[in-house]
Amino acid sequence: MPKITPFLWFDNQAEEAARFYVSVFPNSKVVKISKFEGAPGPRDTGKVVTFSLDGQEVIALDGGPLFKFSEAVSLSVDCKTQEEVDRYWGKLTADGGAEGPCGWLKDKYGFSWQIVPTILNELLCDADRKKAGRAMEAMLKMKKLDIETLKRAYEGTPGRSPWPRRRTFSTPTAARRSPPRS
Repeated sequence: MPKITPFLWFDNQAEEAARFYVSVFPNSKVVKISKFEGAPGPRDTGKVVTFSLDGQEVIALDGGPLFKFSEAVSLSVDCKTQEEVDRYWGKLTADGGAEGPCGWLKDKYGFSWQIVPTILNELLCDADRKKAGRAMEAMLKMKKLDIETLKRAYEGTPGRSPWPRRRTFSTPTAARRSPPRS
């Protein structure tokens, strides 16, 4: 099979983004920075940056403002523990990143990531569709995924919900009573 390499188009932050990403993930490094002339923006700013995220090669380009990232493409990070979920979620949403639904987020460059516990696929693909459905329902209510909450939902066991309760405001009971008829 041919080698497949993600290629990310930045306005002019390719090197900055690559250095940020390698600081987030262990066993990662900037491999090569190539400058070129004729790039949009200030002189000598055009770059192609090759970097490795835990063995996965990625290329970043300073290509100018022509294209922007969208949720249609994301990188998924497989997390074995809640500690990993929390760590990657925190680092990638820091300094201007944004939380999204169901384990999705955008980093400070606008690139989309999925921070997903390894167990999620097991829960959602279970042959017991009721259990899988409960896990899916719980996931759909979350931003950052919580492994214990997903497991409790899957098992159908009660527990304190991590989601805020909807408050309903009503008039006190005495005020709701109808006045006596004469």
